[in-house]
Amino acid sequence: MARSCLAAAARVARWADSALGPGRDGATADGKATLSDASAERAARALGLTPAQVRADWDTARLAGLVEVHGDTARPGWRLRAWDRDDGAVLRGWVALCDAWSLAHPEPEEYEPAAVAEVVTAMPQVLSFLQLSAGPVPVPQLLDLLQQRVIELRTERCEVDYAPGADEVSAAFEDRPGTGAGLQRPRPALAGPAAADAPLEPLLDWALRALASVGALTYGDGQATLTPLGSWAVWVKLEQICVAAQSPAGNIEQGAEDMLRGCARLRPNAARAEYRAWLAARPVGSAVTELIDAARGEDALLRGLAFEALRVVGAPAEPEVRTVLDEPALRPYALLWLAEHDGADPEDAHEVLTREEATWLWVDTAAAVADHGEAPLLVRHLESAVQPTVPALLSEVRAVGHPRTVQVLVALAAAHPDPALAKAVRRAAFQVHTGG
Repeated sequence: MARSCLAAAARVARWADSALGPGRDGATADGKATLSDASAERAARALGLTPAQVRADWDTARLAGLVEVHGDTARPGWRLRAWDRDDGAVLRGWVALCDAWSLAHPEPEEYEPAAVAEVVTAMPQVLSFLQLSAGPVPVPQLLDLLQQRVIELRTERCEVDYAPGADEVSAAFEDRPGTGAGLQRPRPALAGPAAADAPLEPLLDWALRALASVGALTYGDGQATLTPLGSWAVWVKLEQICVAAQSPAGNIEQGAEDMLRGCARLRPNAARAEYRAWLAARPVGSAVTELIDAARGEDALLRGLAFEALRVVGAPAEPEVRTVLDEPALRPYALLWLAEHDGADPEDAHEVLTREEATWLWVDTAAAVADHGEAPLLVRHLESAVQPTVPALLSEVRAVGHPRTVQVLVALAAAHPDPALAKAVRRAAFQVHTGG
């Protein structure tokens, strides 16, 4: 069902990949890889559609993550690349479209923006009610529920008017002797008249039509019914809320860096549970960006943990991970992540690294151990080096140019029980420090 909902969008996305992608003829004929009038007409001729249909399908493809626009080129999103082999990718694409229902079917201009925002915020409760009903629900019943939810939202913001005459009574009472004269009781701000007076019936009609346009429900004959896809989407959202509520270490409200620090001492399974809870509480795009930014910091431990969290994200993180392949500090981590994502055994994934990249990663991991681990762990880390001997390791470590090389070698020399080896490591650290 998700495939049928997105089939037209996928078709336009494939056309964009061939016609607007990098290196394609005419890719920048319009000066940009968006659907200008000329691009829409080109696509319409190629696909046997009208320009209006092409634009609608293009918008759907972008909202569903089937196509991405980068500067002056368009390229397929990860969901389109996984279209033929991964039903989960198709479902995630449809959920992304469903989440953006108010963008897929914009409200008429005459509607008050504040009132529209209230309805958009209230609709998840309406959808939950539709799922619990497990059948058609009359629109008047949905309207009653929407009105109740909007009142609750205004109450939470202290935007509900007092009862008629309440202001006059309170004003007379506040200045009477013995009643706290001079103490002004705080009064809630009144809702803007346009928002408070906006009728909800046409807004509900718009919302139901918009949700029907993305396949979340059917709407007609004065009633609405969730489709199987819509019911599944509501269930997924409820599951995410439950997962987020079960954050084992209580880091769900933290930024990525603080969350990763909070996970540093957890066992792997507990850390993954925390990553899942943290991810469930925020949009996947912004979460991935936060994790990448945390990986760019100076703390090597957070770098490794950030990519562990990105493994929990899975395929949606692929585009962002690919963008960091040109960053020396992140390239080895990104290559391993991509190899595992493409199906390589984690124990064999290191084979995608060059000798230099593997050495850089060894130093970076050693820096994390030196900063946060114990001396015996740093000594055992020697065994994970790709070089067969310590002299070969020291030679290549000195050449790789990692900014933490000196600190790592000094810590290793201090921790190693073999005096001769410790002396050689100290000598190497001195030579790196002095540029020898």
